[in-house]
Amino acid sequence: MKLATAPARPLIAVGAGLAAVGTAALLGLPSVVKAPETRLAAAASAPPEGAYWHTRVLFKRTSPRQMGSGANRYWVEEQDLSEEWTAPDGKAWFGYRKAGAYPKSEADRKAWRRDGSPAKWTRTADGQVVKLSTEPDKGHVGPVRGNNDKFFLADQQLTYDEVQRLPADPNALKSWLAEAARVSRVKENNVDSYVTGALPGLLYQLPAPKNVRAAAYQLLLTMPGVRSRGETKDSMGRAGAALSIERPDAVQTGKTFTSKTDLIVDTSTMLLLSENHTSTIDGKLFLNKTTTQTVLEAGWTNTAPAVPALP
Repeated sequence: MKLATAPARPLIAVGAGLAAVGTAALLGLPSVVKAPETRLAAAASAPPEGAYWHTRVLFKRTSPRQMGSGANRYWVEEQDLSEEWTAPDGKAWFGYRKAGAYPKSEADRKAWRRDGSPAKWTRTADGQVVKLSTEPDKGHVGPVRGNNDKFFLADQQLTYDEVQRLPADPNALKSWLAEAARVSRVKENNVDSYVTGALPGLLYQLPAPKNVRAAAYQLLLTMPGVRSRGETKDSMGRAGAALSIERPDAVQTGKTFTSKTDLIVDTSTMLLLSENHTSTIDGKLFLNKTTTQTVLEAGWTNTAPAVPALP
């Protein structure tokens, strides 16, 4: 059986428990790049448990410059909500809403009150123009354009059935993701990093079966730079297993960059609860690259897409 491909953007075929996987052409390359033949495991896909696979994520980041004036300077944390609804046929909708900006810590709140407790900011403490408010905006929701009615994993486009047939064995899943890296022409010494980077999304963004998510979690524990940190709770008090992903230091223009990702996974559902990124430059926090994402919801729903409600 030949590999099924989309006319313009071929993809990697997947099969349950495949130890070796076939490749398709690199995404975006001309169609003269041909995929080899491969065999797909004959496996019935589980029917969807709802009208949409739905995710709801609260995203927080510290504004890179302080607000206030004089001795009353403080950091402000911005909050955004994003939601996605994807039907089994791949059609998707996206909702987004700014949830308001707030002083980050108790010390920041004290400085903010001394500064007159502003509800809006148009300039930072050093005079940079900004547009921030404590008031949430109205938000919006609409269909996602140009996704070719597919699910995405490791730069590959998959149908719902192919997502269901992703390998449920950690070693086979690693082989498939490594092949996806090579299809995308990732350098061989970066393949492990590419595989590691793809795994957190598999824990909530796609309607993969629980045993596939479990394989993703087990594979994460074996990847270079990944450490288990024991049991913990996220910012909402939900219990889960903590993991950290530490990447090798990078030196550019005489400066040392570090990057770390902390994950919390609910191992009873094999769903991601939170994903926090921390970056530093010469040991100092790089605020533009330091973010917190809390997965408020991930799973099947019959509720139609709507503007994200405030948490």
